[in-house]
Amino acid sequence: MTQRRLRIGVVAPGRAIDAHIEDKVRAVAIETYGNERLELIFHPQCFLRSGHFAGPDSARAEAFVEMANDPELDAVWFARGGYGSCRLLDIAFDDLDHAARRKTFLGYSDTGSLLAPLYRDSIGTVAHGPMPADITRPGGEAAILRALDYLLGRDDSDALEPSTRAPGQYAAFNITVLANLVGTPWVPNLTGHVLMLEDVGEYHYSLDRMLFNITSNPDVRNVAGIQLGRCSAIPENDIDFEATEAEIAEYWCVRNSIPYLGRADIGHDVENKIVVFGTRS
Repeated sequence: MTQRRLRIGVVAPGRAIDAHIEDKVRAVAIETYGNERLELIFHPQCFLRSGHFAGPDSARAEAFVEMANDPELDAVWFARGGYGSCRLLDIAFDDLDHAARRKTFLGYSDTGSLLAPLYRDSIGTVAHGPMPADITRPGGEAAILRALDYLLGRDDSDALEPSTRAPGQYAAFNITVLANLVGTPWVPNLTGHVLMLEDVGEYHYSLDRMLFNITSNPDVRNVAGIQLGRCSAIPENDIDFEATEAEIAEYWCVRNSIPYLGRADIGHDVENKIVVFGTRS
């Protein structure tokens, strides 16, 4: 029996990618799986440029909706992070149809702004994990293969964040993204979830401020606990904060009566493991 080829659409809801990223990701995919196992469809919008963004808001929203609603696609893979995803929320989500509910959506960083309402509205399978732009990192091929292994359904692989193999409910976000979503209508119900958080390029005092905001929210206080992923490339401030990112996270968890569950294997790096939102039994 011939195995059906997986068709993955790639769209850039924030910043653009360069053509060489598509070329490198395709080469890795073909070398590993061949043309028979999967097909990558990069939307032309991925390469548009309009100031900071991969095209104007309308173009990015239309590309996202087009791929989400395409019945011939099995998954939507967000091309990269970089600010911009939140600008699509009120102009894209009303146009999603039944085809979107059968897809897997994969990304992290800024695209958490899209993962949140997708999960809130039970649209498809939502996962926090590597994106095509990770190919530009040293050793980035491993991140690409982790994402593709997951999308091909290899749940028994090493792609998943290890602690999510245990029964429970899970969700994962970039700290900055979640801190800005809290208080808006776009945040899903995280009651009973293990909430995993990661970030990059933020001062310790900024992490402290954002974790104050997240853990102070009455709805977030209903999570089963918080695990901290990697917070990388933390700038050196002129005044030492005198607390590590883990100490900061634990401090705000204790202060708000949220269980602190230690570290998670996620972050802005090639070791970033996949966290599938929702219940794992």
